[in-house]
Amino acid sequence: MKISLNARLAGIALAAILFGPLAQAGDNVLQLAFLRAAPGQIQSDGDPGHGQAEPEIPAARKAIDAVDFLDGNNPDRQRLQRIDEATRHLPYDANGFPDWMKALNRGLIKPRAGLNEKDRMEVLDLDIVMRNTKEMPFVKFPHRSHTEWLACSNCHPDPFLPRAGSSEIRMANIFRGQFCGKCHDRVAFVTFFSCDRCHSQPQKSAPKP
Repeated sequence: MKISLNARLAGIALAAILFGPLAQAGDNVLQLAFLRAAPGQIQSDGDPGHGQAEPEIPAARKAIDAVDFLDGNNPDRQRLQRIDEATRHLPYDANGFPDWMKALNRGLIKPRAGLNEKDRMEVLDLDIVMRNTKEMPFVKFPHRSHTEWLACSNCHPDPFLPRAGSSEIRMANIFRGQFCGKCHDRVAFVTFFSCDRCHSQPQKSAPKP
């Protein structure tokens, strides 16, 4: 089952904003596709505000909102549903975007395994620790949080062969929309501003394989 959202997904060249000289070295290979958020009130936990002062907009959302990639001459532009409208009932993360896992755990969204309501997700509770991270903390990949709403076929065998060490994953490739970048920076959280959400396993405390 593929994830579908009401809000539109589109590619934007955010690399020039975030990476500076690095973006010029790859002749546009670092073009990122993000879920563009419409300007509006940001709440960190899905709270409508109740008259409270509007919080400061996070840097990640400011950067993405600053890029207008929609065709201003298209008469149907204003008919597109805005992300704030589609996700107003959901909690937001520290970067000002929907926190999909928190929404899932709270029962605010209920992904379906298929068209048949009797279909059930095949949830796999297995953590994979990726250790080729140089000086960064190791990456702990939780299968459970992914298989609660994605079928195994979404990731295996493309882009990940189901075999340990079979994929050489680099951050530059993720920023190009490969590997984890097929969903992250598009639907899931913005990786550039959320390093600790993946690099969460301190090297000294990580169990040996």
